[in-house]
Amino acid sequence: MKHKDENTEANFTAVMQFVLLGFSDLPSLQGLLSALFSIIYLTILVGNSLIIIITRLESSLQKPMYFFLANFSSLEVFYVSVILPRMLFNLWTQDRSISLLDCATQMCFFLTLGTAECFLLAVMSYDRYVAICSPLHYPVVMNHKMCVQLALGSWVTGIPVQIGQTWQIFSLPFCNSNRIDHFFCDIPAILKLACSDTFVHEVSLCVVVMLVVAVPFMFILASYSKIICTILRLPTAKGRAKAFSTCSSHLLVVVLFFGSATITYLRPKSNHSAGVDKLLSVLYTIVTPMFNPMIYSLRNKDVIAALRKIICRQFVKTYISVGPGAVAFSVELLSGIKCQRSSNVTNQ
Repeated sequence: MKHKDENTEANFTAVMQFVLLGFSDLPSLQGLLSALFSIIYLTILVGNSLIIIITRLESSLQKPMYFFLANFSSLEVFYVSVILPRMLFNLWTQDRSISLLDCATQMCFFLTLGTAECFLLAVMSYDRYVAICSPLHYPVVMNHKMCVQLALGSWVTGIPVQIGQTWQIFSLPFCNSNRIDHFFCDIPAILKLACSDTFVHEVSLCVVVMLVVAVPFMFILASYSKIICTILRLPTAKGRAKAFSTCSSHLLVVVLFFGSATITYLRPKSNHSAGVDKLLSVLYTIVTPMFNPMIYSLRNKDVIAALRKIICRQFVKTYISVGPGAVAFSVELLSGIKCQRSSNVTNQ
């Protein structure tokens, strides 16, 4: 028994790096996938950054709802940046190796930011609940101090939990293989490589997922059930439509994110398939952050109006700084042409 443990430990220390297989099973699509994910990453960065800039610059959006939206967009930028740059590097260079430390670091940041997103979505649903169900108390309840505390709590609550979760996963001996059949270091894919019993780790994963995914999701459902009941009691159809429009975008993001994440981590191990895992992971790690700015901006009249106002204001500033000189040059040029024409007519 002791000899077996020593061999296991030796095998574990020998595995100092992994290989992220990613989409290597689609060799003919490597160039297309590289271009597609590059465009998606650029879209995510530009779209979410635009939301952050708009909510910071426009005074009409200095409200709790848009404060949380700016935090959510910032979170999405960090969230995808943990995964996509490494995946793009693998597609560009076909070098799929990743060190043990880099893999653990990627997993830790991914889990921590994913936890923060779950709690922040719950906070955003609470904000909408107070705004719609208790509008008179909204300015008092959702004051600036409370908003900062809720946002900060969402960002940091998952840090100790996920550091512990990551340490627990990477304390396992890996002696079966070092080939991760995924495009990033995710828990289900890593557990498949362990050569010891992973039952305790799987139970621990289920407990953590229930705490950081299921509990916020149930809180969101409870908030929206009360919101819907309140909306249905509004006297005018216009008021109901406006309230539904405000909340539908948030609810759409919630269903897409929580649905795919829950299926990935809570379905039985026997039902895990590498192809299905990758597809589900693409949904909650890439698709949701890509559609986030589109959903919140295209379905929100305040954001669209603020964007137009900023663009118009910038256009006016540019015209004021550049316009007078350009106008003077144009007038001088036209006058020269007119004088030249008059001289030609006189000579004739």
